[in-house]
Amino acid sequence: MQNSQENVSLPLNLSSEIAESKSGEFWQLGADRVRRIGFGAKRLAGSALADGADVQERAIALLRRVVELGVNHIDTAAFYPSHGAAGETAFESLDWANDVIRRALAPYPDDLVIATKVGPTKHGLARPDELRGLVEAELRALGVGTLDLVYLRQMRLESIAEHFGALAELQAKGMIRQLGISNVRVPHLYEAREIAPVVAVQNRYSVGFGRANDEILQLCGELGIAFVPFFAVTAESREAGGVPASDPVREIAARHGATDAQVRLAWTLSRGPHVLAIPGTSSERHLEENLRAGDLVLSADELTALDSVID
Repeated sequence: MQNSQENVSLPLNLSSEIAESKSGEFWQLGADRVRRIGFGAKRLAGSALADGADVQERAIALLRRVVELGVNHIDTAAFYPSHGAAGETAFESLDWANDVIRRALAPYPDDLVIATKVGPTKHGLARPDELRGLVEAELRALGVGTLDLVYLRQMRLESIAEHFGALAELQAKGMIRQLGISNVRVPHLYEAREIAPVVAVQNRYSVGFGRANDEILQLCGELGIAFVPFFAVTAESREAGGVPASDPVREIAARHGATDAQVRLAWTLSRGPHVLAIPGTSSERHLEENLRAGDLVLSADELTALDSVID
């Protein structure tokens, strides 16, 4: 992370159990080496989308704990934290995640990668000529001179060339280091790569979702591109958060003395070394549980059983 001010390392108080776990496995996210289990800022306000100074102070404390535990990949957006009804794609936003990240962590550790996304606005998908303003707002909110990684979060576009090209121009100006794409299909990935390098794809992927994104996940692995699933834990609950009830997941969790969320994350990580998890939470306990999911080894039979789950 390149700070807009002189960098001073945060004091760390690592939990040895978590630091030595497989959550410490790395993948090369473009130019950056990141741990495979990161942190998503979407749930910082909790499932009820609580607001207020006390909620933000708790979020600041949690983010500092995230870094203390060795996480060096945080996924955010200007419209986070957010929350919606179960099964729905619409959501309400509090819009303070980036501000809280800056207050909690700036000046940022040198190895911290903050990934953000632009495209969605309260009025629908931004036009290509509006993307610069969104990127400038992200720079101000996070307090940096250059954004580490910016995803184009597309919505129902047949071609993303014009939008992605606008971001590539901002990358050339030094406002963005690396680019990714989100909510895309295989043709979108080929199209974007003709314009600029793509280091990550962020699509919906989880136990219970079916295998709709298997092709693009596999292609990312072949190309050395990180695949970063969203809704990996919440699955069909989508914007509502939480962990859906599923008998096969519960049975496997009970057999391992694990949580349902840990089973879902372990399955996610099993899909390939290039798959990165970004579970979000407002709870320190859940944060630590999620990081320990990297130690959970599922058998071939268990993975097959999870492949067939429908939430």
